[in-house]
Amino acid sequence: MAVHVDGLRKVFEVPEREPGLWASVKSLVRRKMREVRAVDGITFDIDRGEIVGFLGPNGAGKTTTLKMLSGLLHSSGGEARVLGFVPSKREKEFLRQITLVMGNRNQLQWDLPALDSFGLNRAIYRLRREDFVPFRDELIELLDIGDLVRKPVRNLSLGERMKVEIVGALLHRPQVLFLDEPTIGLDVTMQKRIRSFVAEYNRRHGATVLLTSHYMADVQALCRRVIVIHHGQILYDGPLTGLADQFAAHKTIGVALEDGTVDLTRYGEVIHRDGDWITLRVPKTETSEIASRLLAEQSVLDLTIEEPPIEDVIELVFAQERREPEVEVVA
Repeated sequence: MAVHVDGLRKVFEVPEREPGLWASVKSLVRRKMREVRAVDGITFDIDRGEIVGFLGPNGAGKTTTLKMLSGLLHSSGGEARVLGFVPSKREKEFLRQITLVMGNRNQLQWDLPALDSFGLNRAIYRLRREDFVPFRDELIELLDIGDLVRKPVRNLSLGERMKVEIVGALLHRPQVLFLDEPTIGLDVTMQKRIRSFVAEYNRRHGATVLLTSHYMADVQALCRRVIVIHHGQILYDGPLTGLADQFAAHKTIGVALEDGTVDLTRYGEVIHRDGDWITLRVPKTETSEIASRLLAEQSVLDLTIEEPPIEDVIELVFAQERREPEVEVVA
């Protein structure tokens, strides 16, 4: 088992006051505090070599969870173990085997070429040069950044900088990767390149990956399993393909007719029409019966039945409110 989480919680206490001078004076004597449950008792396990998508809207608790699993934050309760280590202890052997990549954070020296920062990482992790250089060059080749690593990091574009940041984070050959929005703000081509790199690193080195991303293309390309978190609680943990089965009440039927002007509203909701091709949204439980009726009653040239787009399913999951009432305390 690479990652074990059992009832993990993180509660922040934040000061709160009404606007105005009198409220400011009162807060000096009697401060009003509000509990924010960023992570509220989540439980999951991740096997070695598994790539898992960790999904949720902004403020769901994803980054807080990754920071606890990488040892940057102490938990408020529950248990977390990564490769058998307690992350908050930040033991040297633990830090040698994990990495945290945050798409909106710089880790390399801004004014130095990436190669210099790579050398600094070698010294920090005390890597033998004869092992470090071939592996560094392998990563550089995989991401095709041979022309970039000699330029100061500040001169690189966002996509170029993200690629050298990822290489820098993997030079010590971590076995667990916590990737927090690694493709944020990148163009489609650069996103695809980084996805391919992550998949290849996982294949070559058997690394475990926990990935957060708002781009469903990242998740669909890399993850067979997803964990969906909302308001600090897990809403779903299972196969990506199972999301639609559990949360989507509809399927779509696409049908091409000899006469594209026929009114099909009695079969379902018409959500798109493109010439003779019509797309219907129908209740999942009635899909087979409606398809049979279409074939029997209309001059059908072609017919397809599909699950709703994964982005639509994720929105349905997020729409489920499972937030506990916030508790106010006075200190």
